[in-house]
Amino acid sequence: MDQIQKKEKKFNRWINGVSILVPIVVAIMFGVKIPNVEPLYFLPPIYASINGLTAVILILAVWAIKNGRQELHQRLMTTCIALSLVFLVLYIAYHMTSDSTSFGGEGVIKYIYYFILITHIILSIGIIPLVLKTYARAYLKKYDEHRALAKLTFPVWLYVAITGVVVYLLISPYYAYP
Repeated sequence: MDQIQKKEKKFNRWINGVSILVPIVVAIMFGVKIPNVEPLYFLPPIYASINGLTAVILILAVWAIKNGRQELHQRLMTTCIALSLVFLVLYIAYHMTSDSTSFGGEGVIKYIYYFILITHIILSIGIIPLVLKTYARAYLKKYDEHRALAKLTFPVWLYVAITGVVVYLLISPYYAYP
C-alpha cells in the first residue's frame, strides 16, 4: 500500500467518525439547555446569513475552477468549510439557550415549509461526509476522483445552504423575541 492510499484510508476513518459524531452531538446538544443564560435571539439571522454567504462562495468557487483559478477555488472552498463550522457552533449555541420555535403558517405554506425543512435537515447530515471526502481527494491530488465527487457534493451543499436561508425566512415571523 503506497503513502497516498495510507493517507486516504486514515482520512476515510476520520471522515466516517466525524460524519457519525457530528449529528449525534448536535442531537444531544438540542436536549441540553444552559440554565440562567440569556437566550441568544440575535443568532438566527447571523447563521442564516452565513448560509447565504456560503451559497454565494460555493458558486464563486465553481466559477473559479472553471476558469482555471485553482488556488482561488481552494481558498474559497476552505472558506466554505470554515463558514459551515461557524454556522454549526452558532446554531448549537442558539438552540442550547433558546426554546425551539414552532412554524405558525397554515395551509399549503405549512407543507412547503416542512418539506424544505426536512430535506434540509436530512441533506445537511449527508453533506458532511460528501464535503470531507471531496476535500480529502483534492488534498491527496486525486483530482479525477475529486471532480467526480464534487459533481454530487456541489448541488447538495448549495441546496443545504440556500434552504437554510429559506427556512429562516419562513420561520422568522414566529420567533418570540423579548
